[in-house]
Amino acid sequence: NTARRLSSGSGTTTAGIMAGGYIPPDTDKTETWNGTSWTEVNLLTSARRSTASALQGTTTASLIFAGNTPGGNQDLAESWDGTSWSEEADLNTARETPAGTGTSTAALCFGGNSGSISALTEIWNGTSWTETGDLNTARSLLAGAGSNTAALAFGGDPTHAVTEEYDGSTWTEVADLGTGRSNLGGAGTTMSALAFGGANTL
Repeated sequence: NTARRLSSGSGTTTAGIMAGGYIPPDTDKTETWNGTSWTEVNLLTSARRSTASALQGTTTASLIFAGNTPGGNQDLAESWDGTSWSEEADLNTARETPAGTGTSTAALCFGGNSGSISALTEIWNGTSWTETGDLNTARSLLAGAGSNTAALAFGGDPTHAVTEEYDGSTWTEVADLGTGRSNLGGAGTTMSALAFGGANTL
C-alpha cells in the first residue's frame, strides 16, 4: 500500500509481514500479506529504516531490530504479537543494515554498520541480547538465512561474495556466492538457502 525502501520483514509466501523503511521520510508503517493482498496494520513504535528482522517470524509473532533514524544508528528491538508492536530489550550495540535470522523468541543479529563496518553478532533469547562469536569478515548490507543456532551470512559490503556458517557459537567461512554483491535478500536454511537481487558494483 505504501511504496518504500530499506524496510524488513518475515514470514512465508502466504503469510508475511513488513515494517519500517524510508519513503522519505522514515516510516513506522506495517503491512501484512495473506497470500493475495497487503493490509495496513498497527504501526511500529519507532519509525526507522535499514532494520533487520527474524526471518522465520510470522504474521502473529515477529521481531524487528536495529536501524537508523535522523538521530543516528538504533539499538531498538520490537516484537509483533499479531496485533501490535511492543518495545523489547535493546541490542548491546546500535547499528544499521545488519542481517537477521531466527524467530521472535530466538533470533540472531549480525554484521551491519555501527559507525564502522561491523562483525558483531548478538543472540536473542526472548528476553535479552547477548554478544556471541563475531563474523570472521566484518560487513554491512549482507543477507542471512536459517535460525539463531544454525545460520548463514552471505554477501555484503565491502566483501561481496563471502559466505559464513554459524553453529550456535562461532562462524566458519564456507563456499562463496557465485556472484558477489551487497544489499541482497536471503531466505532458507543452512542446507537450502536462496540469495537474490542486490548490487554487484564496488
